[in-house]
Order: sequence, then C-alpha cells, then structure tokens
Amino acid sequence: MKTPKLVAELTEAEAKGELARLARVIADADAQYYRDDAPKLFDFEYDDLRKRNAAIEARFPDLVRADSPSHRVGAKPSEKFAKVAHRIAMLSLDNAFSDEDVEEFCGRIRRFLGLADDAQLAFVAEPKIDGLSASLRYEDGVFVLGATRGDGVEGEDITANLRTLKDVPLRIDGAPQVLEVRGEVYMSHADFSALNERQQAAGGKIFANPRNAAAGSLRQLDPSITASRSLRFFAYAWGEVGDMPADTHWGMLQAFKRYGFSVNPEIRRCRSAAELIAFFRAIGEKRALLGYDIDGVVYKIDDLDLQRRLGFIARSPRWATAHKFPAEQAETVVEAIDIQVGRTGKLTPVAKLREINVGGVFVSNATLHNEDEIARKDVRIKDTVVVQRAGDVIPQIVRVIFEKRPANSVPFVFPRVCPFCGCHAVREEGEVDWRCSGGLVCSAQIVERLIHFVSRYCFDIEGLGENIVGLFYKRGLLKEPADIFRLKDHPDEVKAVLLEERKRQSREREKKTGRKVKQPIRDDKRTFKEMDNLLAAIEARRIIPLDRLLFALGIRHVGETSAKLMARQFHSLAVLEASMASDHAISDLTAIEGIGETMAEAISEFFVEPRNREAMDRLVAQVTVLDVAAPAASSSPVAGKIVVFTGSLEKMTRAEAKARAEALGAKVASSVSRKTDLVVAGAGAGSKLAEAKQYGVTVMDEDAWLKLIDGDFAGTSS
Repeated sequence: MKTPKLVAELTEAEAKGELARLARVIADADAQYYRDDAPKLFDFEYDDLRKRNAAIEARFPDLVRADSPSHRVGAKPSEKFAKVAHRIAMLSLDNAFSDEDVEEFCGRIRRFLGLADDAQLAFVAEPKIDGLSASLRYEDGVFVLGATRGDGVEGEDITANLRTLKDVPLRIDGAPQVLEVRGEVYMSHADFSALNERQQAAGGKIFANPRNAAAGSLRQLDPSITASRSLRFFAYAWGEVGDMPADTHWGMLQAFKRYGFSVNPEIRRCRSAAELIAFFRAIGEKRALLGYDIDGVVYKIDDLDLQRRLGFIARSPRWATAHKFPAEQAETVVEAIDIQVGRTGKLTPVAKLREINVGGVFVSNATLHNEDEIARKDVRIKDTVVVQRAGDVIPQIVRVIFEKRPANSVPFVFPRVCPFCGCHAVREEGEVDWRCSGGLVCSAQIVERLIHFVSRYCFDIEGLGENIVGLFYKRGLLKEPADIFRLKDHPDEVKAVLLEERKRQSREREKKTGRKVKQPIRDDKRTFKEMDNLLAAIEARRIIPLDRLLFALGIRHVGETSAKLMARQFHSLAVLEASMASDHAISDLTAIEGIGETMAEAISEFFVEPRNREAMDRLVAQVTVLDVAAPAASSSPVAGKIVVFTGSLEKMTRAEAKARAEALGAKVASSVSRKTDLVVAGAGAGSKLAEAKQYGVTVMDEDAWLKLIDGDFAGTSS
C-alpha cells in the first residue's frame, strides 16, 4: 500500500487540491457534528484534517483559502452548551505515516536537545483511541467541570454528562489541589452493537460506528440519555495541575491509576525508534481484538523536563507525534473529470466519482492534482479505480483497474483554455500547473480574491458571503477591494442583490422540502434591515490592523502568519511601503525570521507593481490601517529585545536557545545591526561579535544569558 505523501513532499498542485477539499469537508463535518448531531467523520480524522491543512498552508502560504479552517485545533463549540475556556490549550499532534517518519521524529528530538545518537531517551507509546477528547477538572479532589476540546482554546461544558461515566471518579483522594485530567471518551464494540440493537428496536437512529455513537451520546442535552449509552474514558494527559505528582509521563499515568482513572493497559515504555515501531506493529496485529477502535499509536517523550524544553511548534508539541495506521481503500468509477480554477488562476483537475463508502465516510470526489498526474496514472472517464483515504480525508486515486476499462475509452485531454473565461492557459517552464492567463478578467479569480479579502482572518465582513460577493460582481459593483467600501453609495443595487439572494434561498428550501414558500418574497422591512446590517458591518471594518490588511491583499506566498511577521517588523504601512520602495527591500524582508527569499521577492514585486499600488491607494483611501505597537514590557527582562546568538553554545542547542528566547518575548535575529539589543556570544564567535562591538551592542556569554533569564532554563551539556 502506498504511503500517503508527507506535507514536505507535496507539489504545489497537490497542495492546492488538498486544501480545496479540506475546507469543504471540514465545513460539512462541522455542520454534521454540531448542527445535525450526525457526524460522518471520526474524531481523529477531523483533527488530522485541520493539522494537515495548517501544515500545507505553512508551506504554501499563497494557497490559503477564504474558507480555510486554519488556526483551530478542533471544531467551533456548539451553541447548545455553555462554553468553557481551557486554562491550558488542548493541542493536536503531528502525524507519522511510516517507519522513516518515526525515526525522523526521534532524530529531530535529539538534534533539538543536542543529544548524541547513542544517548538514552525514554518514550511512552499509547494506543490512539478513536473517540471524543474531554478534559476533567478537579478542585480539592472534587470533580467540578468537564469539557470537550472544542477549538482547543474553548470547549463545551458537558459536566453533567461526564458525571454519568463509570470511569470518571466524582471524588479522588490524594490529588493536587487543582488537577485537570484529559483523555478520550469512547464506546466499546460490544456496547456499540447493543446500542444499535436497542435503537433499531425502538425505531431510533442507527449509528455508523462507535466513535459517532460516543460523540452523539456524550453531547446529549439530557444526561440520562448519556448514562444509558455505556460510555468509557481512558486518561492519558493533563492540563492545569497544582503540584505535579510525578516528573515523567509514565509516572503521571500511574498517578491517574491511583486516583481511580482507567489507563489503557496496552501503554508501554520504549527506549528507541525501533522499540516504538515494534510496539506499533504489535498493537496493529491485535487491533481487532482490543474491543474498541484505535487509529494509530501516540509516542511521547517520557521525561517531563525534556517535554518542557522541547516545547511546541504552532499548535502541536515537539515531544509527541501520532503514528497512523495505513489508509483504507475501495473501488469506484470515475464519472467525470472537472477543472476547478482557484484565485491564483491555477487549473486543478478533480475526479467526480460514483459515491462510495471508504472507511465509514462517503466519498464522491478525488483530486487528480495536475496534468502530469493524470497521464502518469492514465486516469480516464468511466475508468474503474481504487480510491484510498489516509490520515487526511482528501481521497486519492491509487490506481486504475485496467482490465475493467471500457473498450471505447479515450485519454483525457487537459484543456488549454480556462473553463471560466475562455482565456488561454499557460504552463511555465519547470512548473506542473496550468494557469489561466485571464487575471483580472477571469471571474473565477476575481470573486475568489474578493471572498478571501472579506474572510474571517482578513477583513471579516459578516454578510459578504460567497453568493453575495458573486452577485455584487455580476452587477458590476465589486471589481476590487475598495469597491466594498463604496457600496453605501448604491443602496438600491445593494437592496436588489440581497433580495435576489433571499429568493435563491427560498428556491433552495422549496427544492429541499418539496413545499412552496407560503409568503412571497417582498421588498419589505426585512430586506432593508439586512442592507442596514451589511453596510454597518462594512463600516465597522474601515479600521483594520496592519496584519489583516496584508493578509487580505492576497500577495503570493503570504499567509496569515507571515503577514503578522511583517506587521510586527515594520509596525506601520508607511514604514513598510518606504522599505519596499528602497533598494534594500529584499534584505529587509529576509531579515525577518520566517520569510525566505522566494516570499520576499513576491512581496517586493507586489509593492513595486504600479497597478497593485494604485489599487492599494484606492483601498487605503477608504480605510484606516492601525499601526502595530511595540511589544509591551513584561516580567521577562528580554521581552521586546532583539537578540542575536553567535558562536558555539555549550548548555543548549541554537534551536533551543532561540525557542526559549522567543518564549520570553524576545525577537531573535540572524544578523547584528544598530537595532540589536543583545548579543549572546559562545565559543568561536567571529564577525557578529566584532559587529556588536562596532555598534556598541551589549555582549554577554552563555552563563550571563542564563542568569539574565532568571535561570528559567535547565540546560544540559550536549
């Protein structure tokens, strides 16, 4: 079975196809889970979708979509339950799909900590339960609050439902004053079968799998229903803890046992990548005999001090990863091959499949990535193909079953014109993608760019959804971002668009329900109210933070994270524009940690392009761009300071020193300038040390640095 590609191996075309499907599938999953209480995705699949989406966007920032599910760990909390803010965020995990990935995970840890290849490292390997994550808070030994993961920062209050679980002790002895125990709520195979038998006998809903049954049961408004569903809970992590009862992950699990929690008996300690992989093989062989669903194995560094030193990358820990089981496969038929055009003009082929159930999820689309991929696999319309799903939900066509190919089959011819505007398509040398040359005249690109501009993480204008933006474009009211803020000058046209959208929604309801809408749509007070709300939402966005503006512009390669980096570096649009007009624009940008040469060139090209500048000038005339204030002072002595590390450090690796400095609020730069506040010089410091003396920058050695940050770092010799 072919191992799914890692994010680092994806081509840009492959990434675009995956992001498009990720956005749609996650949005559908949100509605199914929170609105309909009928989820089709497993919890682990949902988490992996978001994690993979964020990783792809980090590598291909220019592909970030207007409807991107980025920057969420889980799904938005339901309105059915009160919200709970997690004291410590509930994070997701990076994924491993192969033995090589596991070995690289161990290698990354050694490199970050500066450990030799033969240095001992202990891990804890845990079966990855396929259920619903929950956090249980105890105060003075009493269970006081239970919550779902939600979006990782805020979850749902399901305390009453969790109290009904036999695996959740209501009072524990000998625990810290504050203890948050985290784990997975699940349903055993036997209890799942018994539940569906009862549901069928009563004419109730039949659940597709144990995970769906557990999720639906745990989120009942009536706790008595939850109590009747035989849910279980495995403890495997923690949030806020008063006095830690152990200094290892293994020790914490033993403490959980003493407190009365169920801890998975399959959990093992391992001391090498080979032992981790052997455990993965062993648990995979007995997977069907466990009596509950698992979808992989989680590996964690055992030593809690090492966990602290390793820290986090974005929304996942460096010290843990999830090793996923292989994908499931199924056969189906390619009924058509459609061409999608994104906001960058890229033409992406998508196979429309005869709907098939793959691993408990119904699949009707599969990305074909690009022309070369279609030719390599020789995929044709009416072909019977093998489709697989792995840790990411985007289905892939693994291969064609040639013996089932129709006799009149012909190869698929990739179009040389844009299916939206008819402009010729071009494929640059060295590229795998065809792109529409229409640019500003291609409706597919213009509308998508405007949708991106008003999206949540950009200008966040409520009421300007995809359909509304499209209608405004068709009427000639929206051709560029500045036009959004001129809509107030066209009240009659705005009202007409909103009325047209209401009629469309009524037709959709009629089609869905089969019943005519009783009251005809009229130009009434409701339409005026909608117009007032929309125009008010637009007016509320005339003041915009610099980073949101930069992200909204849709500059190639610039995502939300890089936009924030630019805003923090330049502080104001005027300073940024002055820098971009100078001869050292590229060097100013590449001096920012996280912005490389390719992105810097794209940013510079955007700002020197006259048409971009003209459009920006028209936009800025309509809005006020907020400057980014310098970082506020904090208890850290290095907060807000620009720090440069040079030479060989003895008590930490360069990566660890940088991560620690940034965690304390410092900005770590790669070169010394007059703006540098502090240079930490190790053995063999050369030109940077000389530059520091030239500019009069404060210089200190490694020991002085550790003393400065109050000894908050417990280093070890490398």
